[in-house]
Amino acid sequence: MLTHTQIWRGIDRLAHKAGLTPSALARLAGLDPTTFNPSKRTSADGSKPRWPSTESLAKALGAVGVKFEDFAAMAAGSAAGRSVPLIGLAQAGDQGFFDDAGFPAGTGWEEIHFPGVDDENAYALEISGDSMAPLYRNGDRVVVAPDAPPRRGDRVVVKTRDGEVMAKELGRVTANTVELISLNPDYYNRTLNTADIVWMARIVWASQ
Repeated sequence: MLTHTQIWRGIDRLAHKAGLTPSALARLAGLDPTTFNPSKRTSADGSKPRWPSTESLAKALGAVGVKFEDFAAMAAGSAAGRSVPLIGLAQAGDQGFFDDAGFPAGTGWEEIHFPGVDDENAYALEISGDSMAPLYRNGDRVVVAPDAPPRRGDRVVVKTRDGEVMAKELGRVTANTVELISLNPDYYNRTLNTADIVWMARIVWASQ
C-alpha cells in the first residue's frame, strides 16, 4: 500500500523523469494545470490529506508512457523495478519447480518487471482459473515473497504435500493448524494441518 506522501512523491518524480513540472504534466495529460500542484495535496487548512484521483493518475501515466509498476517503484523510493521469475500456478504444483523452502528451482524462467521489494527471492505466479476471483482473475500475476513472514489477514500462496497450490487469506494459526479463508465465496475455507503444508509465502504485489 502506497502512502499519501509516496503517491505525491511518485507524481513529482514522474514529472521530473519526463522533464516537466507537475503543472506541465497535468496539462500534457489533458487535466487542469493545477491538478498536481502542492496546494492540491492537502485541505485548505492543511489538516487533511488529499489524494489524486485514479483517473488523473492514469491519464498522467498514459501521457508519458510509464507503466503503473514503474510509477509505484518511483513512489516507493526505488529508481526502477526489477525482474523476477514468472511461474504458472499450475506448474507450481508439479515436482521440481520449487525447493522445500518455497523458492523457484532451476533457471530459464520467463521474467516480468515489477516494483522492487526487499525479498531477493521474490517471484511471480500467473493465476489460472476462477477460484481466487474476484480479487485475482485468470491471467493476473501476483508477486510472492517467501522471505516475508505472513501474518493473519495477509493474502498468501500455500503449497500442500499433495501438490495443491492455492491463494487464500491467512486466518487463525495455531501450533497444529492453519486456517485459510477463500477469496472467492463460491469456494470453501480450508483448515490444514501444519504438517501438510510444504510452504506458505505472502503475496506482496498484484499486477492486474
